[in-house]
Amino acid sequence: MKRTIEIRDHLSELHHFQNRLAISAGFVLFLFLILFARFFYLQVLESTRYHTLAEANRISISPIVPNRGLILDRNGNVLAQNYSAYTLEFVPSKLADFEATINELTTIIPIKEIDRRRFKKLMEESNKFESLPIRTRLSEEEVARFAANSYRFPGVEIKARLFRQYPKGKSSSHVVGYIGRINNKDLAELEANKDLANYKGTNHIGKIGVEQSYEKELHGIAGFEKIETDSAGRKIRVLSRTPPVSGNNLTLTLDTKLQEIAERAFGDRRGALVAINPNNGDVLAFVSKPGFDSNLFVNGIDFKNWDRLNNSIDRPLNNRALRGVYPPGSTFKPFMALAGLELNLRTPGYAISDPGYYQLPGSSNRYRDWKAGGHGKVNVHKSLVVSCDTYYYELANELGIDNISKFIGRFGLGKKTGIDIEGEASGLLPSREWKMRRHKQKWWPGDTISIGIGQGYNLATPLQLAFATSIIANKGTAFRPHLVKRIQNSKTGQIFERAPQILYQLNLNPDNLAIVRNALIGVTKTGGTAAKAGVGAGYTFAGKTGTSQVISIKQGEKYDEDAINERHRDHALFIAYAPAENPSIALSVLVENVSHSSSAAAPIARQVMDYALLGKLPANMEEKPVDRNRENEHD
Repeated sequence: MKRTIEIRDHLSELHHFQNRLAISAGFVLFLFLILFARFFYLQVLESTRYHTLAEANRISISPIVPNRGLILDRNGNVLAQNYSAYTLEFVPSKLADFEATINELTTIIPIKEIDRRRFKKLMEESNKFESLPIRTRLSEEEVARFAANSYRFPGVEIKARLFRQYPKGKSSSHVVGYIGRINNKDLAELEANKDLANYKGTNHIGKIGVEQSYEKELHGIAGFEKIETDSAGRKIRVLSRTPPVSGNNLTLTLDTKLQEIAERAFGDRRGALVAINPNNGDVLAFVSKPGFDSNLFVNGIDFKNWDRLNNSIDRPLNNRALRGVYPPGSTFKPFMALAGLELNLRTPGYAISDPGYYQLPGSSNRYRDWKAGGHGKVNVHKSLVVSCDTYYYELANELGIDNISKFIGRFGLGKKTGIDIEGEASGLLPSREWKMRRHKQKWWPGDTISIGIGQGYNLATPLQLAFATSIIANKGTAFRPHLVKRIQNSKTGQIFERAPQILYQLNLNPDNLAIVRNALIGVTKTGGTAAKAGVGAGYTFAGKTGTSQVISIKQGEKYDEDAINERHRDHALFIAYAPAENPSIALSVLVENVSHSSSAAAPIARQVMDYALLGKLPANMEEKPVDRNRENEHD
């Protein structure tokens, strides 16, 4: 067998090998070039960026929440302050089993069912990465017990936080307001106003009243700390610190003692009172009864208290002084009297003969006076002193709705006063244009008759009535009502006084104004509808009683209070100012569903004025019995 001898071409193989080696070397070199380029990009071109990121991993920025500013009354009494306390807090995103964690925690720190419900409500309203409190105001013993067992509860921590406190509780609650947890709506507003950065670490914000309207003044400026941390995120040291700037302190125009006297004078009755200094617009008292305890809302109100407040038939959350709208009743008559005099439709000597009713020309309808048989001869002075409805029925018909709406609108009725808290209602001073727009109906003469005595479509807030009264008291000068008197800068200590703001000056004939003012003094004297309230006063005061109808009574029917459900009975109204010669206080009082202003609302006003002018404390704060004789005591 012959052997085959293979002759290999070594030169060719060497050539192929060298080619493969060159390709491999080129590929390796290409990879190294890519790697070098990447290194160059990361370490040279992007060095600043990655250095910053590395520092961010090593250094964290922790916000420091500023102290919220204090709220004081005009005499320096504290209405809102802060205190520090320990809280037990969860970060929901770090909890694997919420219920199991709480059950285990309860063996160390008591956690009630009410705390669980409140926490679940907070979880629904907040970001799951946010730290949320489940227990507040921990004792030192509870803090120590948790500290010894904290390793067992990842995502649970103890924090020291500042809490808001309202020492007066229910008193002035509608004015001062309260703070509450920041919700999604608040976040959206903060972001829209470019304030979100200043609220990092802040959990609360003003919700109503002064706390809401002066949020920017009260909140302050957040600070921050640069903290060095290890790889596990644990704090090593503080590298730098920018302290926060506390919120500014507010001094209100309110006198808390006057406020408390007014609130106590109402007893258990529902209603509102607003007292204003007519010479500068300072709001001296601002009452809405019943009220609520502002402290309930600070940590998130529990379901039981929320249900009690929200579903109460007495509506304690409704700010009656600011948002309650009621027919002004006979408190509307002084402005009608001025309109008749100023528009030359009445003179001081002009008198009507009151038979106890008014009948529109060409109509069979009779509009009855509150007093059967009438008041006899009645001029403008007597019309206010005895509150003669017939006089104002006739005057309203002669004036017409256009003149009424235009003239009386100058006293601020039917529009917002511009007070410095949010939520004010505008009330309603109707016109023929309004009725067509709202009801798609023409204005009838009978509509005007009802407006003449402050009924019908007429609606006003207690704040508007006090404001309008202050204009009469100040002889036509209208100051904007305001609640904040001064602002103190927390950083410099500098105090900024809020200057009184004159809205306008009514050009009223002094003689006409004097006629109405003298008649209002007569209301509190013998023969006047508020004569009992004026007995023994150490000063002269002017006033006007009024009854605000809740339900309509058919023509010819007699009002029978005892036959009407308590919630459907008339409201009592009273406006007043004093001292009549040189007024320093003007007020309005509303008492719901009690009918008689002279025996319900006027005595409350008297107690408030006694303290404001004489420093006299009421001898008896118990509710006085209501005289139910509608014929003898009417507006």
